[in-house]
Amino acid sequence: MNELVYFMLWAGIIFLMMRFGCGAHMMGHKHGKPTHDEKTAERQDTEHLRWTPPADDVDPVCGKTVSTETAKPSVHDGHVYYFCSRDCRERFEAAPEQYLAIDDAKRPPTQPENEHA
Repeated sequence: MNELVYFMLWAGIIFLMMRFGCGAHMMGHKHGKPTHDEKTAERQDTEHLRWTPPADDVDPVCGKTVSTETAKPSVHDGHVYYFCSRDCRERFEAAPEQYLAIDDAKRPPTQPENEHA
């Protein structure tokens, strides 16, 4: 009889946890979090987004303005760079820091977000 009481006690605790606690998402309760269907709808909304390159860009090696349709692209550190020729692209890929340091020196300094002008 004692075993039956312990079993019923544990079954009640597990039921309450599944209903109101950790397992509530399995029983259809969200706790403020998006459901699977809402996540799928959000993912479908972002699927139609597409990155389009600019019409023209500057070759970081030689400084020429190149059309991105005919340029030779290369990706470095999450950024796409466009080159006028394969030679420029290979020189950049061999030592990108050399050309990016020149590019950073040409840019005007940015103002930190927490400072006011």
